[in-house]
Amino acid sequence: MNNTNSPTLKRSLSVKYLVFFGLAFMAPTTLFATYGVAVDSTNGMIPTAYIVALLVMLFTAYSYAQLVKAFPTAGAAYTFTQKSLSPHVGFLVGWTILLDYAFSPMISSLFLGIAMKAYFPSIPMYIWIILFILIITVVNILGITIAAKFNAGVLLLQLGTFVLFIAFSIKGLLNGQGAGTLFSILPFIDSNANMPEIMGIIPVLAFSFLGFDAVTTLSEEAKNPKKSIPRAIYLITIIGGASFIIGSYFLQLVWPEYQTFKDPESAYLEIAMYIGGNFLVSYMVAEGAMACFGSAVASGASASRILYAMGREGVLPSKIFGYLSPKYRTPVFNLLIIGGIALSALFLSLTLAVSLINFGALLTFTLVNLSVIAHYYVRKKQRSIMGTIRYLILPLIGASLTGLFFLKLDIHSLIVGGIWFTAGFVYLLILTNMFRQPPPELAVEEA
Repeated sequence: MNNTNSPTLKRSLSVKYLVFFGLAFMAPTTLFATYGVAVDSTNGMIPTAYIVALLVMLFTAYSYAQLVKAFPTAGAAYTFTQKSLSPHVGFLVGWTILLDYAFSPMISSLFLGIAMKAYFPSIPMYIWIILFILIITVVNILGITIAAKFNAGVLLLQLGTFVLFIAFSIKGLLNGQGAGTLFSILPFIDSNANMPEIMGIIPVLAFSFLGFDAVTTLSEEAKNPKKSIPRAIYLITIIGGASFIIGSYFLQLVWPEYQTFKDPESAYLEIAMYIGGNFLVSYMVAEGAMACFGSAVASGASASRILYAMGREGVLPSKIFGYLSPKYRTPVFNLLIIGGIALSALFLSLTLAVSLINFGALLTFTLVNLSVIAHYYVRKKQRSIMGTIRYLILPLIGASLTGLFFLKLDIHSLIVGGIWFTAGFVYLLILTNMFRQPPPELAVEEA
């Protein structure tokens, strides 16, 4: 436990910066980098897949918004499940969600390293990765306000990229390129599409919406968190989802024959060259690198706050994980640990990291939805007609959807994620002396 003289997290973030932070974590322009592979998986109906993913995530975003009103702490999903379901479940959720945040900077590092290596082949990729990790770690250590402003700038660049791409797309379509029309239902409905295959891509797309989860880890650094965090959650989910849907719609209109890409992993560069030439290609590559910085800063900050919440109460060694810098009021040791994990980009595969992230995200989403029922409907007895709709039916729909997509994860994700989950379970057994004592709990005041 921290004493009253210990440094605390600084409340400085308005709704605006919370939304910027969450959207920067989502990195909306990653749509371009993943488009070629995703559109092939959906047989040309990627906008429809994003619509389904958005609807699914809105139910879970609703659950996050309800719980942050009761538990406005840095622990986020870890705290929600710990206080609503049980301390043991909370620990396992905290352990599992760390996969998402700890490996997100690693993925950003790898994306940037690959891009820089392609542009500067004489410089080894590991140089770019190490330099990238040093920069994002320093930005986060200097304080959440600096990190938030940094992410705001990166996000504005991403929004500029969207506007520029759509402008070139509209110009090309009006000039007869691609589908030759601004309006078509083909990106949404295709008789050749296979719905099971479309549903199979939803678990992967769900990770794209993690920004609303990330922003709840900043509850102790937000102004009036019980109001500002729920507003930010809804705005992040809707704005991010709309960006994915609109962007993928124009990508598909501009290049309807998605089977003809030379390399699906760089399909967006073929499209950019087709409608905007070298200028648009160069701009999108440069902005993509900046998007990696924004996403890595946001995910690193989130991971460090979850570790801090667990360390503050002794779930993890408090001298390391519960430490805040008196000068910067940031969890410095945790940020250094996250940076160390990101260095795994030097030897771990992208497939392994993505598998861990998808497992952690969907399992956490399911349990957070169930936490709303446990806290409000069961414990608080909110069982009027409106209470039943708000605190039983809506979160139950959310839990059912995310649980279904969790079961649809590929076997690789389930095996790798299961190994991590098992390791956390073993640690929990040791921590609780074989469940003979409860794990430490966060001391939070309910609304």
